[in-house]
Amino acid sequence: MNGAERLVVSDKLGVTLDRLRKLLADTCDLKICEADLHGVRVAAAAIEGMASPQLLADAVFSPLRLLSAGAGSPREVFDILSRSTLLTADRQVVSDLDEISLLLFSGFAAVFVDGIAEAAAFGVQGYERKSVGEPSSEHNIMGSQEGFCESIKTNVSLVRRRLRTPKLRFESINVGELTQTEVCIAYIRGRAPSGLAADIKRRLTDTGLDTLLASGSLRPLLEKNEKVGLFSEISATERPDVVCSRLCEGRAAVLADGSPFALIVPSLFAESFRTVDDACSKPYFVLLMRMIRFIAFFFAVMFPGLYVAAANYHPEMLTLKLLLNLTASERSTPYSLFVEMLIITVLLELMKEASVRMPKAVGSAISIAGGLVIGDAAVKSGIISSPLLIIVGLTATASFVIPSLSQQSSALRLCYIVAGGAAGFFGIAVVSGMIMTNAASLEYCGAAYTAPLLPFSKKAAGDIFIRRSTRSLARTHTSLSGIASAGEGTDND
Repeated sequence: MNGAERLVVSDKLGVTLDRLRKLLADTCDLKICEADLHGVRVAAAAIEGMASPQLLADAVFSPLRLLSAGAGSPREVFDILSRSTLLTADRQVVSDLDEISLLLFSGFAAVFVDGIAEAAAFGVQGYERKSVGEPSSEHNIMGSQEGFCESIKTNVSLVRRRLRTPKLRFESINVGELTQTEVCIAYIRGRAPSGLAADIKRRLTDTGLDTLLASGSLRPLLEKNEKVGLFSEISATERPDVVCSRLCEGRAAVLADGSPFALIVPSLFAESFRTVDDACSKPYFVLLMRMIRFIAFFFAVMFPGLYVAAANYHPEMLTLKLLLNLTASERSTPYSLFVEMLIITVLLELMKEASVRMPKAVGSAISIAGGLVIGDAAVKSGIISSPLLIIVGLTATASFVIPSLSQQSSALRLCYIVAGGAAGFFGIAVVSGMIMTNAASLEYCGAAYTAPLLPFSKKAAGDIFIRRSTRSLARTHTSLSGIASAGEGTDND
């Protein structure tokens, strides 16, 4: 018997079961139950912990028990199981053992009948999964309190429940040679560009990955400038309402089984400053909050570098009293202002990483120890001056306002500190030009990452700071094609 014959279902039940056990290396969680239905041998196979015992009894064992009273030929038994019952909606007829093994590991049960070279697979998933809970990284006040979980079926239902339109499409593929992780691409037909879903599917198919355990692993594969881009055209969210909002704007969402985060393709820079609560607030309050978020991003990225540049190269920009206080503080420290800023910035990143990776109770203790004990001791011992501690504290607080850009804020903050310490405001200007050039070069499906500011669109640019009225939002919607061309809302069908 050659290798090709070993991967298909045989018409002899014993041979099929031997092949299945050999293919799965006789793993201990493979459970096979055999029965004799008045001369017709039948076997059911499932993976322990992946299939629900209750569903397995209702969808597989109950029909077999009913057939035992008057079982006919093997073909009649198989047709009743696979075609004449309505016990499960997820039902397949398979003849390839490799495909059967993948279904078994996905929570299916396979039924084999002696004399039939096919198997009936029933979806009886019952593995343990995390229930739908509150989003852990994107909090809001008046929006939905539901967040994605690790089950892709549940996540798809959360999106479908909010978008009850037949135009919503879900396309599923398996990614990962070993894990065979189910990945789902969601988009709205007529809103998303025609080639967007096909491009995403092509990139995911050509990954060549062995394992895929989180949706974040797909982000570098979907980015077009992953090696040189400071920013990312792909954003992540764990909120179903945010996914639905982006789908209505013509984007696509990528959901991966086992990950509570969905990827939005493509994403724009200005969207990092929008929140779910903006739709529930007055326009003037939204304007105020968005301005505060932009100012917070400026403080988180540029403020330490500007302080170093002004103190070292442009002291005339500081008031006399502030300059005298700064001089008195720096006299008591052994390092230069530039070195002090680098040291305290690195310490800040160290404490942030420690508080994120450690358990919540220990993480809060680390924050207290770092902020009070280490900071106060560093100032009293004369290693760091008091003004620097205030600036870094303000910078750290500002960086928490825009969590989606935290990685970029940390990296750019160090770049501005080095540029300000090396060349003053000239270095700040050079780094700013390089960053804006890099961000403006990013685009996905014809939509620039910096749109609608670069390229500029007067109508769409106003939505960055001012939320339109509810009636205006009801009449039009912002589409990806509109952002890519003129930034105007269109009604695509």
